[in-house]
Amino acid sequence: MAANPGGEKPLRKIAEAFKGLETTLNSQTADVEVAPFSHACSLVSPLFGCLGIAFKFAEMDYVAKVHDLAEASKSITSLPGLLERDVEKGSVKKAGSHSRNLLRVKRGLDMVRVLFEQILLTEGDSLKDPASKAYAQVFAPHHGWAIRKAVAAGMYALPTKTQLLRKLNEDEASAKIQMQSYISASAPVILYVDKLFLSRELGIDW
Repeated sequence: MAANPGGEKPLRKIAEAFKGLETTLNSQTADVEVAPFSHACSLVSPLFGCLGIAFKFAEMDYVAKVHDLAEASKSITSLPGLLERDVEKGSVKKAGSHSRNLLRVKRGLDMVRVLFEQILLTEGDSLKDPASKAYAQVFAPHHGWAIRKAVAAGMYALPTKTQLLRKLNEDEASAKIQMQSYISASAPVILYVDKLFLSRELGIDW
């Protein structure tokens, strides 16, 4: 993936979108709506592409599920409403259900959050440790041996931090600000999605 044309700054767009969702949560008067949530999630998609072959599976899976949520937003207003509809149909855990896709998208957001945390904590130009730790924490428990092995092999083809920032049109100082902003804003959003499932005793580990 080449550097973004026209000087676009994906990290800034991501951070701003999630700050908007966080503001909605802080207001405590409105549920998070499906449309702005799916839009914010769609802005994260290019990050997976920038990470190369190690996260190709995640990119394809994530993009498809975000698209499903965007389609759902045409007929379902809020995330609680989306979950309730699947509960009524008994389809929450069925493959392809909006609720199942929501949970998978949430894991993608969480992986990026942990990745950014690890990048900020790690010295040097290699992304191998940050990406490996993020994968191990968020995705690995839900993947079989074959996928875990393929991801481990792909870790050797990750871009360097310098290459990643170039693709994102950021220097290190500005990237740190935007990554920290996403970490702070996405954490309550991720927790909110978890609580939607946990409050209905649906669990989040399937």
